[in-house]
Amino acid sequence: MSHPSTARLLFASSHPGPTVTVTVLATVIAAAVGHPVWLVVLVALAVVVGQLSIGLANDWIDADRDRAVGRMDKPVAQGRIAVDTVRRAALVTAAAAVALSVPLGPVAGIAHVVLVGVGWAYDAGLKRTVWSVVPFVVAFGLLPVVAVSAGGAGWWPAWWAIATGAVFGVAIHCTNVLPDLLDDAATGVRGFPHRLGLRGAGVLAFGALVVAAALVLGGQLGGPGPARGSAVVLAVAGTVVVVVSAVVGVRLVFAGRPTRTLFRLVIASSLVLVVELAVAGARLVA
Repeated sequence: MSHPSTARLLFASSHPGPTVTVTVLATVIAAAVGHPVWLVVLVALAVVVGQLSIGLANDWIDADRDRAVGRMDKPVAQGRIAVDTVRRAALVTAAAAVALSVPLGPVAGIAHVVLVGVGWAYDAGLKRTVWSVVPFVVAFGLLPVVAVSAGGAGWWPAWWAIATGAVFGVAIHCTNVLPDLLDDAATGVRGFPHRLGLRGAGVLAFGALVVAAALVLGGQLGGPGPARGSAVVLAVAGTVVVVVSAVVGVRLVFAGRPTRTLFRLVIASSLVLVVELAVAGARLVA
């Protein structure tokens, strides 16, 4: 039986689901506002490298904790890859993310460095405090700034796009943590969702998801150049899908089943919002 390569194990250690989701969000926004192809590719490359660094740092820093609770989904915890290898990869990708931020322009570049920085701050210790939600609010709120302001043309994202990202960050954080509440408690992690408990954090997460959907809908239907025709139908349909996902999520929370399904519901809803943001196009620019 063949053994996975180091590259595959590093990718598995990088939290590939969130990494791909965040990269897709940034790429779609950059393309939707009309950036040239080379700039869209640069945004995607910078964001994916930055997200890889955050995910790798998480598994490096949490290696002992993950081993203690027997996390079978973490290659480091299983001993399949050395902690030193993951640490080096995290540092290299972090440096590359900073380097790739420079050609994005001053506004987008600084926003991306801050975005990556708050991700590392979460990994390094904020996850254990009541402020654990702040990096997610800041990072997802800054993501539209990175994607829209790239290139230094003086563009700025619409307020509702920034607000959508910030609110969505709450949903991502809470649902990602819920399945690990017992493991986290056993290793001294008491972040924002832990203090709310399963039901409190779950209701907040899916409530935030509905708010994000409403912000995207309002952004498309209101203001100058509102959506027309089939774009309106798509916007309303997307909102309905997200609301239904939120209802399903809340029912699972009250049934006492904090599984990865909750996080997958949020990820699936994010893909629906991605389609809506792609349709929004120029409305994403303030």
